[in-house]
Amino acid sequence: MEVDTPLLADGVVVEAHIDPIPCEVRVGAGAAVKRRLLTSPEGPMKRLLAQGSGPIYQFAHAFRDGEMGRRHAVEFTMLEWYRPGLDHIELMSEVEALVQELIPETGGARFDRVTYRELFREFASIDPFETSVGAIGERCAALGVDVPQGFGDGTVDDALDLILVSHIEPTLAAERPLFVHGYPPSQAALAQVRVPTDEQPATADRFELYLRGVELANGYHELIDADEQRHRFEEANRARVASGRAALPIDDALLDALRDGFPPCAGVALGFDRLLMLALGLDRIGDV
Repeated sequence: MEVDTPLLADGVVVEAHIDPIPCEVRVGAGAAVKRRLLTSPEGPMKRLLAQGSGPIYQFAHAFRDGEMGRRHAVEFTMLEWYRPGLDHIELMSEVEALVQELIPETGGARFDRVTYRELFREFASIDPFETSVGAIGERCAALGVDVPQGFGDGTVDDALDLILVSHIEPTLAAERPLFVHGYPPSQAALAQVRVPTDEQPATADRFELYLRGVELANGYHELIDADEQRHRFEEANRARVASGRAALPIDDALLDALRDGFPPCAGVALGFDRLLMLALGLDRIGDV
């Protein structure tokens, strides 16, 4: 079922490196109150899921402050959908079918799939689950990746993102689309985390899809534990403050939805403008 949810909200899904656009709204004759344009329709859509909507999707306008460039825009179109009863592995197949339909040259064979750990081992000779900021800094020097000022004060995830964006992503999935999955638990965001085994460490039930060096989609086997989700939002706010960003009000309505019987499900957000950019053979999202 297609849905249409609000763009303005009091509280938001808190992420350390994504900034919503604030605005002031007058309610009647009262003083102006602060609202924020949503960076994703995730919160309102999950409230519908908790109320029994079943599988839903939305072409939503999303807003992210400070994001402007060849592949970024302050306002963009996000295709987001949720499938009760599926996990992230099953949802990958559905994302694959959609991309094959819209970009026919990607059809005919299953998309490549690689774990986050395998990706860093192959392209950067780093085990992302067993490394440090210092060790990553040494690899940056060896790979010719420029290290910004204050690099040593950041987290391991920040350092891994630098190598991912600067060294790995530009040449990733040049011919065949590629799913990356099995992220570190510290990058789970709103995804469930698998318990460790003798064969592998704990990993987040999360995937991202890449094509021609462009990240197209981010999907989760959705977390359904409200207390754990609040803890992660609070951790993200602490990281924001540590990096000089303002803390954000938490989406309490989303946490209430998780407590009200939120169904086990998988969900994905796909950058629709980016998908069209690739389908049309364009190089800038603004040309879409």
